[in-house]
Amino acid sequence: MCEDELIPPQADMTESQWLRTGSDAAAGGPPMRTTGRVPQFVNRRTLLGGAVAGAALAVLPTGAQSSASARSRTGAAGAFPFPEHPNGNGEFAVLVTGDAGTGDEAQYAVAAAARDVCRAEGVGLAVGLGDNIYENGPESDHDTEFQDKFEKPNNGIDVPWLMVLGNHDCSGLIPGSGGDPSRGDREVAYAATSRRWHMPDRYYSVPLPAGDPLVEFFAIDTIPWSSYVAQLDPHYWWNGPYMREQRQWLDDALSASRARWKVVISHHPYLNNGKHGSAGSYDGFEIGNYTSGIHLKEMYEEVVCGRADLILSGHDHTLQVLEPTARTGGTRQVVCGASAKTEDGKAHFGHPAAWQNFADHGFMVLKVSGARLTIDAYTVDVATRKATLAHRTRTTAPVAARARVHA
Repeated sequence: MCEDELIPPQADMTESQWLRTGSDAAAGGPPMRTTGRVPQFVNRRTLLGGAVAGAALAVLPTGAQSSASARSRTGAAGAFPFPEHPNGNGEFAVLVTGDAGTGDEAQYAVAAAARDVCRAEGVGLAVGLGDNIYENGPESDHDTEFQDKFEKPNNGIDVPWLMVLGNHDCSGLIPGSGGDPSRGDREVAYAATSRRWHMPDRYYSVPLPAGDPLVEFFAIDTIPWSSYVAQLDPHYWWNGPYMREQRQWLDDALSASRARWKVVISHHPYLNNGKHGSAGSYDGFEIGNYTSGIHLKEMYEEVVCGRADLILSGHDHTLQVLEPTARTGGTRQVVCGASAKTEDGKAHFGHPAAWQNFADHGFMVLKVSGARLTIDAYTVDVATRKATLAHRTRTTAPVAARARVHA
């Protein structure tokens, strides 16, 4: 953790600026590594002022129970089964959606287009990258919004959905603030009654297939690291017991995984060219323990980069397939948050991208085989409910294998 309350280099720098910052800070020492795990922070600057988030507007529940590092696939009776074998193309195909839970026409249109693609591609699993229930999250584990904003729109996509929490799922008094993380427990509880919704805990992992995994998904809860208001419940402080436990779990789980491919799924991205910006400077804020996501940036760089092949995130209502770089240790950041909302049609930052779209609704399909990992990005015309394959990116060497080559 960042006990000295110092800020790492700004998140939204170009790759060359990031590398130059590292070289300058070395003061004549050896150059910064460009493969494997991202090195420790350099060129930190003193925290300037207090947290912009300030105090939260309401007193939150205290003494929340510690979240177990669940790995179980158990769920509701009759839950849709996890695929144990590749599809007819020799791949595990996974639908990727994000920021979908509006219940409006756009969500239904994207889901309808995705349903057609899922049937054609033999999709056996889906991912929901948070903001599952707009605007404030569910009021209980049997809220009718689960039906209106998840079950009904996704009818016919009859596979397990790996779900993660978004800031709107954990709102306090301010919609989308992430100020009441305890509300996320309602979405965990809902998994006991839904055939689709898989969320055995607030963070968890799913190997696929279970016995001899080819790919493993690591679902994490980024909310207490990135809330728009300061957390009052000590359990959910950025350096409190819940976040310490989660970070240690993720570190251990990535180390223990026997899967060829490793995918971290989260709501908040590490890098992002959309208007929300990247971890460490979300929405232009760079001070304090909250709002900017400074400690989420730290976690990504110290635990995830150079170890996972992909980070799949939402939060920004865009479609982005960013390039793996020296800064990410070879890990590729993907942003897929346009399943019900879109943004202003332009890039706000310049992180290297294989492809990106800031105007259209859409979704992605991740296809995994022993030989390659493929990302298909689709845009959707809401009026016709039709999807168009807009981009395809393939990776043939896992990050761990590339790191060994360059070691």
